[in-house]
This record gives sequence, structure tokens and C-alpha cells, in this order.
Amino acid sequence: MAFTSHIFLFYFLPVLLLLYYALPGRFLAARNVLLLAASYIFYAWVNPWFAALLLSLTVVNYIVSRCIAATEAGRTRLALTIGGVALNLAVLGFFKYAGFFEQILGSLVGIVGANALPVLKIVLPVGISFYTFKLISYLVDTYRDSSWRGRPALALSSDLQGRDALATEEQPPFTWRSQARSLLDFACYVSFFPQLLSGPIQRYGTIDPKSEPVPTFANQLAGREHTLDKLSWGVALFMLGFAKKILLANDMGQVADAVFAAQSPSTLDAWFGALAYTFQLYFDFSAYSEMAIGIGLMLGFECPRNFDAPYRADSFSDFWRRWHISLSSWLRDYLYIPLGGNRAGTGRTYLNLMIVFLLCGLWHGAGWTFLVWGLWHGFWLVIERAFGRKPFYAGLPLSARVLVTLLLITIGWVIFRAETLGEAGRLLTLMFVPTAAQGGSMLLSAILYTRGHLIIMALCTLLVFQPMQGFDWTRRLDWSRVLVPAGLFVLSLMTLFAQSFRSFLYFQF
Repeated sequence: MAFTSHIFLFYFLPVLLLLYYALPGRFLAARNVLLLAASYIFYAWVNPWFAALLLSLTVVNYIVSRCIAATEAGRTRLALTIGGVALNLAVLGFFKYAGFFEQILGSLVGIVGANALPVLKIVLPVGISFYTFKLISYLVDTYRDSSWRGRPALALSSDLQGRDALATEEQPPFTWRSQARSLLDFACYVSFFPQLLSGPIQRYGTIDPKSEPVPTFANQLAGREHTLDKLSWGVALFMLGFAKKILLANDMGQVADAVFAAQSPSTLDAWFGALAYTFQLYFDFSAYSEMAIGIGLMLGFECPRNFDAPYRADSFSDFWRRWHISLSSWLRDYLYIPLGGNRAGTGRTYLNLMIVFLLCGLWHGAGWTFLVWGLWHGFWLVIERAFGRKPFYAGLPLSARVLVTLLLITIGWVIFRAETLGEAGRLLTLMFVPTAAQGGSMLLSAILYTRGHLIIMALCTLLVFQPMQGFDWTRRLDWSRVLVPAGLFVLSLMTLFAQSFRSFLYFQF
């Protein structure tokens, strides 16, 4: 069930909100039970077997976490944690990567002349990449909580671009409450439907010191405020996200699909399509995040922002502080720092960065294009580290640094979007080797450069460089700020009924 489907907009969400607020505020546990039931209905609507898998993993991880917390022996706790994490990764690997590795093995078998291997038909459960990371963070936080109890406060104060990874401070920036009060609380956290399919990846009992200062999810389950200001902020943010998806992302998606499917695009067509996909991915994914955060606010939950004008970044380091913030902070705290961060010398730091982004690419999808995309970002982060944590073009004016960074990121998105490395190479060659329009390309140009597409492209260009984001703009509402999202929402609904359904891009990851 997508946020942009008529079932969700006109039935699921209104009925849920009516039932939710019909329950008296003092019955918070009943409201949590309602949210849990609604989340499983929401997920089972996609596929009932997906909900069964989610429930199974939830119960198993809850039992493992209780064993970790109850065990005194440090080695046993560590073994339980490693076993729980390995189980989650094994389930993710089976559903997401079995086909990819089977293709590789089949190619190797074909080289020696053996018969081709049978192909497994495995359906990828939607959202499994996101809720797997939530499960892993919960287990690791439970282990850290029980391991650090009674010791000096160890504060994670690093990011992917590196400062000292561990520092002793008087007050730890992480707030710990790793253990859920009950299986109900834990299940509500894992299955929380606004974040279930595409994040953000909110942690249960810890607060990232570099994120927005919001209460932990654990504390909000135990007690949260339901105010008119929070509700109105959530509704306005949801409306803006909805408009970004329908009016901007979907239009740019049509352009990108046409260019990437074309046989003979011109150089201008290739650039137009690459930029269209760059905008589509941002407006599509940030729209989902804003809608998810908005729905959470309607239900009394606060979640940190997930995007902060990423195309205004003037380096790759800056980009990853702004893009998919919940993922980049997860990679920092649960992968980069455990690998050693920047504490084992320059060479090991470079290797850790490459490993992190290689796995980041693999997390996004099972394919060589995703791996190369991850290495592309890891390579530029290593280069920036080698230049003193600055890009090699640091001497340029700020506006030029932003444009160069966006150019390099766009090249990466072409690799990310292409079906194969060969297709990515072909389109990148067209972008940098001028090619005149051919017969087929002339027809493509007639499809691409319509007045509507040009207006939306110009609007996207204007919006991505704005410092004020919808997350902040809707926080303090007046009548003008109420009418704008409301008007855009009505326009988006009218457009939605006139266009074919396009799911959120990150559902496939």
C-alpha cells in the first residue's frame, strides 16, 4: 500500500486517525496496539507472507535481545549479538542477493561448459533492507548498553569523514534505553508503518548526536504529546511531500525513463535524462521521507529529518551529511566505527571508507551497477581525506564547488540507474562525447522537450538550491503556509487521477 494510492489516502489513513483519536489520550497502550494492528494490515496489504516474515523476525530478535541483556558473560553476550546480526543479514542476503550470486555462479559454470543452474524465483519483501537495519541497530545497542553499564561514558563522536571515533566525555551524547518494555513495544517499533517501506531508519533507544534533537522512539512509545501544532505540522509536511512526488518526481521519472530506454539519444538528450533522474531520485525519496515524518507527527511521533538540501553540498563529505541522513549515520555508527574508523592509520581509514561504501552500494541493490556506484562515492571520499578532508577543487568559489560536486554525483546516479555497466558506459560516453541528433533521437527530443517537462525541470533546479526545506518551512504555520500546501495537495490529487501510478523508487531497494 503506497502513500499515494487512493486506498491509503481516502480509506486507510482517515479511518486510522479517526480510531486513533477516538481513543482517550490516557489509553496510550491501546493506541499503540491500534498502531501495531494498522502497521501489519498496511504491510500485509502488499503481501501477507511479507507480514509473516516480519512477525517472525520480530519475535526472534526480541528473544535474542532479551538473552543478550540477561547474560552476564561478555563473550556469551558478544556471541549472541553476532549470531542475531548474522541471522538478520542471512535473511536479507537470501531474499535480496541469492539471484545475483546465482547469476555469477551460473556464468562461471557456463565458462567450463557445464549445464546452466536452475534459477530461483525469489520475491523481494518490500522494505526488508530498512527494517533489517532497525533490527541490527537494536541488537547492537542492547549489547553496548549492557557492556558499557558502569563504565566511563564512551561517546561516539565520529562521522564518515572522520574525527576521533571514541572520546571520553562527562555526558554521553547517546541516550540509552536499548531494551523494549515488552514485545508489543518492540513490534510496534519494527513495524511502524510510516517508516516500514523506505525509512527513515529511526533507532529505538539511542539519539544520534548529529541529528535533530527529538525524543527516542522508546520514550515516545511510553509517552508522547498530541498537540494541534504537531498535527498541523504533520499534515502540511505530508501534503508538501505528496506534491513533490506527484508533481515533480513523477514528471522527471517520465523523462529519465525515456532517455535510459532510448537507443540513440543525443548528447543533449543524455544530459537532460541524467539530470532528470538526479532530480527524480531526490524529490521521490525526500517526498517519501517527508510524508513518513508527517504521518508520524499526526500520530504524535517525532522523527529527525532525513534530507537537508543535499544538492547544495560542496563536497562528497558534505553530501553524505545531507543525503539520507538516517542511513549515513547508521553506516557510521554500526559499520565504519566498528571497522576501526580512522583510528588505525591512514591506509586503514581509506580501506574502511571503501568497504563502507561498497557495502552501501550493495545494500541498495544486487547488481554490479550498485557496487560501482558505491565505489564511486568511496573513491571521492578517500580523495577528500587525502586532500585534508577537502575536495581537490576546494580552491574554487562556493557556487563552483557545488556545481562540480553535483556533476560528480550525477555521474554516479547514471551508474546507479543503468541496468548494466555497459549501458551506464554508453550513456556516460554520450554525455561527454558530443553526438549529433539522429532520426530516433529527433523523435525522442520531441517527447522530452515539451513545455511541461521544461517547466518542471526549471522548477526542480530552483528548488534543490533553496536553503529553506519543507521540513523547516512547515514547522511554523500561518494562513499563507496553510494555503500553499493545501492548494498543492488539491492540484496533486487532480494530477494523480490523470496519470498512471508510479511507486516510490526506494521500494525496490
